[in-house]
Formats: sequence, C-alpha cells, structure tokens
Amino acid sequence: MATQRTLVLVKPDGVRRRLVGEIVRRFENKQLDIVAMKMLTVDEELAKRHYEEHLEKPFFPELLSFITSGPVVAMCIEGDEVITVVRDMMGATDPKKAAPGTIRGEFGIITTENLVHGSDGPESAARELGLFFDDPT
Repeated sequence: MATQRTLVLVKPDGVRRRLVGEIVRRFENKQLDIVAMKMLTVDEELAKRHYEEHLEKPFFPELLSFITSGPVVAMCIEGDEVITVVRDMMGATDPKKAAPGTIRGEFGIITTENLVHGSDGPESAARELGLFFDDPT
C-alpha cells in the first residue's frame, strides 16, 4: 500500500455543530495520522483558489458564502491509501445518499452544508495542502 497525505476540512457547519472532536476521533480510530491541524477562517481569496474548478458554476456564490461563514479546521492526514479511506469515511456528498456509519451519513443534513471536505486525488491533495499549510510536516 502507498502512504499518502490528504487535506481534510471540517467545514463551518461541522465547527458550529461541535463535531470537530467526533470527526477527528473517527480518523484517529482508523489509525490515520494527523500530521498538521489548524483552525482558520477562510477568506474569499483562499476560497476562490481552493474551489477554482467551481468558479463559473451557478452554485459557486452559495459555496463561497458558506465556506467563508465561520471557522474551519484544516488537517493534513497521512496513511496508506488515505485519500480513498478518508473519502469513504466521509460518505456521499448528499447526506441523504451517504451510507450509514459515514460522517455525512451520521451527521449530514443538507448537501450544501455537508460537514467535511476531502481531496479527491493525489494532485488535488498536493495542491490543496499547499493552500492551507506552508509545510505540513
């Protein structure tokens, strides 16, 4: 298996709902390593860089408003095949379609506020980690 790193964000709804500890616990129970973690408020510039592939999409203004609405917790998580493992643990983007036992399946309410973000591949993980951490080691 290949050791990888990925970015995970606990989004503003997860922070507001006091789910940070529960989400961190799930990753730690899976024996994944949290290499770096910090709380920050995403400003408009960082949000646009992070979600650059969505800039022209009709839902982008709502996404921008949401991700900048309060603090997030950013984590660099490391482990074997961590990108796939984390995405499986998060569940489907739409909480109504997320499997029971996943983060979104257990705690998600609506698609536009779905608690967590995880990088979708090695290239996006490298790019996104560079946006949120100077050096996540």
